[in-house]
Amino acid sequence: MGLYKRGQVWWMCFVYRGKYYRRSTETVDRGVAVDIFAQVKDEIAQGRLPRIYFDKVTFDELAEAFLDDYRINRKDTLGKAERSVKYLGRAFGGMKVIDIITDKIRGYIRDRMNQGYSNASINRELAALKRMFHLAVKNTPPKVSMIPYIPMLKESNIRKGFFEHHEFLAPRDALPFHLKPVVTFAYHTGWRRSAILKLTWDKVDLRQGIVRLDPGETKNEEGRTIYLNEELLREMGALHCKRHLGCPYVFHRNGAPIREFRGSWGSACNKAGLKDRSFPDFRRTAVRNMVRSGIPERVAMIISGHKTRRVFDRYPIVSDEDLKEAARKQQTFIELQSLTETVTKSLHSAKKIAFFKRRPEAKHIEIIGAYGRI
Repeated sequence: MGLYKRGQVWWMCFVYRGKYYRRSTETVDRGVAVDIFAQVKDEIAQGRLPRIYFDKVTFDELAEAFLDDYRINRKDTLGKAERSVKYLGRAFGGMKVIDIITDKIRGYIRDRMNQGYSNASINRELAALKRMFHLAVKNTPPKVSMIPYIPMLKESNIRKGFFEHHEFLAPRDALPFHLKPVVTFAYHTGWRRSAILKLTWDKVDLRQGIVRLDPGETKNEEGRTIYLNEELLREMGALHCKRHLGCPYVFHRNGAPIREFRGSWGSACNKAGLKDRSFPDFRRTAVRNMVRSGIPERVAMIISGHKTRRVFDRYPIVSDEDLKEAARKQQTFIELQSLTETVTKSLHSAKKIAFFKRRPEAKHIEIIGAYGRI
């Protein structure tokens, strides 16, 4: 271990876990080089890879590793990850990772907010940046020495939409024929749109009325089995009779997979007077309907594919009708209590009258006792 010169610049050589490293101190001042080398030796003594080891790692290297992780694991949200990297790259592209500190991240947040982007959109990009650093730390050897503090913004975009039964029927009837079964399946199961559109016939057993998804085929990576109710069983049976040979998908358009239908959905909702409703509202609706019908929360989560019970905490699984029903139940309970007290008093009075008829002298004794207490 020691310092040496290459031209006018001071370099250093050090050993970490039996491996030799050579790094430039990027200075011609020997005093500064000595201080840098002392810091390196101190970090090695503490069992840490010297910070200067990471001076060549750039944001682009972390971003590529991040996208590779998505590609290797075949994640459905690769497109969204690529968009986040594109926006982050405009600010941090080519920058050394050791220079990406909290102050610069806050500057990125301010710039994105000034450009008119929502807190939710910015948070998705910050989450991607945070994931890059976590993957870099897990790398062998690690690509970063530490993860900078990445502040997240408060989001106030909690969705609250539900479909009452008549509200579900109205847009469904306005949809093209090939999309009607899709929303029916979503209304009853609460599955994500991507899971519904990817469902294939090899996952469906109409004899037993079962639909199965294997582990790794869902967003939360867990397998899922549901039993079809009567309406879904009829719907799936009709689709099976009209299926296209060579097309593995349960839901399709003339034998071709359905990719996107936001335009058709938006038009159907407008016709039904439900402009504020979105397709993800079916997830909350299905969970709420299951809970209303007495299905335990855990079972409802398995059917809909929610990995945690955050759906019950983050989203209010109640509507105005639920609150009105709660008020009606409370009033009925209070009225029943009042009626019970009245009936009890009436029965007590009737018993006393019957007793006094049998023993008239008891009434006289009771009156004297009452005055005596006064």
